[in-house]
Amino acid sequence: MSLNVTWGQRKRFADGKVSLPYKRFLGYEKGEDGLPQIVEAEAKIVRLIYKMFLEGKTPSGIASRLTKRGIPTPSGKQTWQPSTVKSILTNEKYKGEAILQKRFTVDFLTKKMKVNEGEVPQYYVENSHPPIISPETFELVQEEFRRREAGGHYTSGISCFASRIVCGDCGSFYGRKVWHSTSKYRRTIWQCNHKFKNKEKCQTPHLDEDLLKRAFIDAFNSLIENKDEIIKGYEEIIRTITDTSALDKETEKLQSESEVLRGLIKKSVDENASLALDQKEYQRRYSDLVNRFEEVQNRLDEISCQIVIRLAKRENIENFIKTLQCNDDLLTDFDEELWYATVKSLTVHNEREFIFTFKNGKKLQWQVTFNQ
Repeated sequence: MSLNVTWGQRKRFADGKVSLPYKRFLGYEKGEDGLPQIVEAEAKIVRLIYKMFLEGKTPSGIASRLTKRGIPTPSGKQTWQPSTVKSILTNEKYKGEAILQKRFTVDFLTKKMKVNEGEVPQYYVENSHPPIISPETFELVQEEFRRREAGGHYTSGISCFASRIVCGDCGSFYGRKVWHSTSKYRRTIWQCNHKFKNKEKCQTPHLDEDLLKRAFIDAFNSLIENKDEIIKGYEEIIRTITDTSALDKETEKLQSESEVLRGLIKKSVDENASLALDQKEYQRRYSDLVNRFEEVQNRLDEISCQIVIRLAKRENIENFIKTLQCNDDLLTDFDEELWYATVKSLTVHNEREFIFTFKNGKKLQWQVTFNQ
């Protein structure tokens, strides 16, 4: 019975049929055709999680906010865990695609499961069900995970400046520190998290929050003053970034080669089953065909990823341009939403210089005298 069930399940995988653990999966329910369909009330929560993460919140911070709002978890509990939020942010099923057989049952009696590391086939199904999150937004989130990891393992969501300020000496993020916490001289500053952890301590200065806010106001106003020129210049940049014609041609060529190789592999196996072939020669020829087939598939995966990243960059730039278009007046006060919408990072180099990197890729050098 176990073998029959296993065979049936793997046959469904091979046919690209997707089934979700609906009782533990937010945003979908089983449709009349047996495939996942969107539950809009839950989908809004999924989109909110993605939005908060892209605004700078951490999985821990998002979990805390969802719990305070009284939003139930996918399994109906009242308390959200950071791991649950992260699983939603990294699950490809929310963009309408599915990797099938990520895990498999090792022992049907104990129900012991194991992560699939190549022991059984995996299947990647595109457009398997309606997406809640666009592929571009999903890729933006994965890129944001990579960006935060590149700045060090510790990231925080306690402030809009968390995971945004980068030390120009070691590349680590700045962290929020409180000096003289129990006295009247209490002061909140931002300082490189690894300032004293390396053999040579970082020479980058600590920063006051008021200075950071003032610097952003000046930098953003500089963008507003040159808004028309920036928008005009980036129309061509967007066209260049979204041009995937070369990648599309390579994809078409590789897909044709993949089909040819698939046919040759099948023909080779059939011949070996019906004819008395030299097994060493057969194994050599078979291995060469399989290795080349895997190379082609890997390159197709790389190209697909590059195309999605380009589309994600386009979305980043278009959102940035929309933000500029909606703001005509110069800033007089710090606006946290504008900070999240426009700034990718702020790199501190020395006591007088730091560089804003905006989400459209534009870099703006800013000089200021820090109050030490």
